[in-house]
Amino acid sequence: MTAPPSRVSAPPASVHSARRVDVREWAGGLRFSAFTGIMLGLVVLAVFVLAPAVSTYVSQRQQIAALQQSVTLTSDEVAALTQQKERWADPAYVTSEARARLYYKHPGETVYLVDDDLPASSIPPDQLPVSDDVTETRSDWMSQLVRSVAWAGLAQTAVGPDDGTGTG
Repeated sequence: MTAPPSRVSAPPASVHSARRVDVREWAGGLRFSAFTGIMLGLVVLAVFVLAPAVSTYVSQRQQIAALQQSVTLTSDEVAALTQQKERWADPAYVTSEARARLYYKHPGETVYLVDDDLPASSIPPDQLPVSDDVTETRSDWMSQLVRSVAWAGLAQTAVGPDDGTGTG
């Protein structure tokens, strides 16, 4: 007895490319019974009946998720406003805000306002020129434009009439 081969060799590639599947032959081999037709019809009917219900369910779930997110944001805002209300109930906070925002002072105090208290490093430097070649014009361009248009309108004809020789 001989041992079976350990590897099964695949047929050559030319066999696969030469063999073609005839779709008509394949489709002709399919047989539909009445039971298969009824089941296929029931599946199609079920899809048409259930599709609107599934669509409604999905849209309602999306609305519920959006409303839950809205409730979460609103509750966060309520918590922030409650915390701010508690801060305004503290007399020390009210005093510090009145001093900072409204420049209130206690009787007998002297308040000094410093206008320019920024360090020199935070002040932006003057704008540097964009290019060495580009310079600012020293003349009024609008008056030059008006003068140029006026001269062009009042100028005499620079070219004489054409005498047909083509020399001008």
